[in-house]
Amino acid sequence: MRHHALGSQGLRVSRIGLGIMGMSMAYGAANDEDGIATIRHAHELGIDFFDTAELYGSGTGSNEILLGKAVRDFRDDVVLATKFGFDMTAETVGTTVNSRPDNIRKVAENSLRYLQSDHIDLFYQHISDPEVPIEEVAGTVGELIEEGKVKYFGVSNVGPEYIRRAHAVTPVSALQYEYSLFEREVEDTLPVLRELGIGLVPYSPLGRGFLTGVVKPAGEYPEDDMRSWDERWQGDNYTYNLHATEQLKAFAAAKGITAAQLALAWLFAQGDDIIPIPGTRSARRVAENAGAVDVELTSADLKHIAGIVPQGAAGSRYPAAMLSGFSTD
Repeated sequence: MRHHALGSQGLRVSRIGLGIMGMSMAYGAANDEDGIATIRHAHELGIDFFDTAELYGSGTGSNEILLGKAVRDFRDDVVLATKFGFDMTAETVGTTVNSRPDNIRKVAENSLRYLQSDHIDLFYQHISDPEVPIEEVAGTVGELIEEGKVKYFGVSNVGPEYIRRAHAVTPVSALQYEYSLFEREVEDTLPVLRELGIGLVPYSPLGRGFLTGVVKPAGEYPEDDMRSWDERWQGDNYTYNLHATEQLKAFAAAKGITAAQLALAWLFAQGDDIIPIPGTRSARRVAENAGAVDVELTSADLKHIAGIVPQGAAGSRYPAAMLSGFSTD
């Protein structure tokens, strides 16, 4: 497994990471034993970058606890990323933002306990808080870095000006943002990231599973599966996206790889500073995803892929009401 710098502050991680969110939420019922086995298999394959968040535990810490259990025998060999930024005491957990300094510190202490660790390798602000200037947020994380409780600072779901303001206070190592063949919005931010020496960590790099080629219409997913409301799984959007995915599957098969490996290889081809974190509950899938690291795409391959999905998928990645909480200033 190759390793690359994530940002210019000294953080290095495996070429591909593993997102843990789906082991606790968003994709229907999950099994902790399977999740732990998948995380440990990822480590055996050389993956050392694992991503979780306070939000993914729905106020109980369950997702971070799961990850902490899985890596406790090799904690010093891995990079653990987690996130703050929500009010987990609200009546509807995780629907209200909160990046006040006291909450950031509370989340950090909880995460350290849940992860069974004396430090957090990468601590992201999960979403912007209109009531708290990013300078105050970055300053608080900077204090945690000085105290040794956090090593590196990250931001998520924000745009260029916000990133510049954060970086001016406490250097930012990574931006986490959705990016895949299906979702290209963050490409407008890439020049700023490269100017400042900040890495990009794409979440949902397989289009929330669509780019694996194993899909069904929105109405066939249970209510606790986010694909049941994702616009990309509905109506004409679904038809368009399915057709594109079938073309990608056929092209991948001709190269002797899977559609998922093709999609991940496309991300790798966008730059060494891009470290995707596909999520899966399956040890078999994590091995498949890791295999994408060895796939090399030619300029002709990239041109062919661009002809299939020139501008990404049909359908928005989030409903308008959810996107209203994402700041780009």
